[in-house]
Amino acid sequence: MDSRCSSSADSRLTARGMGSVNTTPICARSYEVGEKKCISDVRRTFCLFVTFDLLFITLLWIIELNVNGGIQQQLDKEILHYDYHASFFDIFLLAVFRFAALILAYAVCKLRHWWAIAITTAVSCAFLIIKVILSKLLSQGAFGYLLPIVSFVLAWIETWLLDFKVLPQEAEDENRYQSFVDATQRAPLMCAGPLSDGQFYSPPESVADSDEDLDDKHDPEIGLIQQVT
Repeated sequence: MDSRCSSSADSRLTARGMGSVNTTPICARSYEVGEKKCISDVRRTFCLFVTFDLLFITLLWIIELNVNGGIQQQLDKEILHYDYHASFFDIFLLAVFRFAALILAYAVCKLRHWWAIAITTAVSCAFLIIKVILSKLLSQGAFGYLLPIVSFVLAWIETWLLDFKVLPQEAEDENRYQSFVDATQRAPLMCAGPLSDGQFYSPPESVADSDEDLDDKHDPEIGLIQQVT
């Protein structure tokens, strides 16, 4: 009888422990899945590439200044005595314009539309094409080719990243998050608390009944006589 009572108590403790152990990870896992990031990974990558665009154009412009006779002298020539046909300073300003507009639109304001980058790409392409046609950059060596081409390519890579990576991925993540929220609202019992002892309660066995059952098993004749009488 003692072994039966102890096994019943162990089963209740085991069931209670399983309920408390299994319930907590479900709630924690649901919280992790339901957590929504402030800025997505693909948008952060896009902002990093926009920053790379500005830094790379700046680096190329500084190298060009240093190659053509010293930074101080060339800064005075290209900024203070700016000449549209011979200066690279406007290409640097174009990179600053792209950086400021895109970071403001897609990092600060978190826009989910392509109109901002369409404007920056259109302005960049139109300016670079007109500058290459009208200016004398092609006669100034390798940087006359390199800076306009690099600026043009980077502007279009930014457009491709936003239109084919950032916006579709964020739309997919938003749909997945919304479906998860709807599922949790339809099933509020997924994160129920630990199971109580009453759910696994088994009544104590009667000592008298247990003794009589044991006697009947050991002496079948006495059990038969009791049933007849």
